[in-house]
Amino acid sequence: MKFVKSLILYGMVVFVSACSNQPERAEHTRQHYNTPDNAPFLAEYKKWQGVPYRLGGTNYSGVDCSAFVQAVYQDAYSLSLPRTTAQQVKVGEKIAYKSAQSGDLVFFKTGRKTRHVGIYLGGNTFMHASTSKGVVLSRLDNPYWASTFWHFRSVQ
Repeated sequence: MKFVKSLILYGMVVFVSACSNQPERAEHTRQHYNTPDNAPFLAEYKKWQGVPYRLGGTNYSGVDCSAFVQAVYQDAYSLSLPRTTAQQVKVGEKIAYKSAQSGDLVFFKTGRKTRHVGIYLGGNTFMHASTSKGVVLSRLDNPYWASTFWHFRSVQ
């Protein structure tokens, strides 16, 4: 009987401690990106979602990452950005990972000389023109994106 009481007590302690820690950890790591500040970006995303990737493409029949970023900023904020990733990486100011906010550009080194760009939405989420999936939302903590992450730039 002593063993059963100990087992029940242990179970209650584990359950209570799991319940008290879980929400805090989840809230810290799963920030929400569907905010009023993101409305212009998300409206643009809805227009572009699923458009296939095409190197050099600049329209809804096919778009590359930098043209997508350029078009979204132009349509959402009337802000003109350069056409290529190589030019976009020189715009604005480089910022720390912890300082990144919605609308910042996020850059990746995807090959020895290949770069990729997207628009950060907060909550570890960014939108971009993926070579394999077209225009999508992705997470920075995805192993591929985490391993190729380069830096953020603030352009607003």
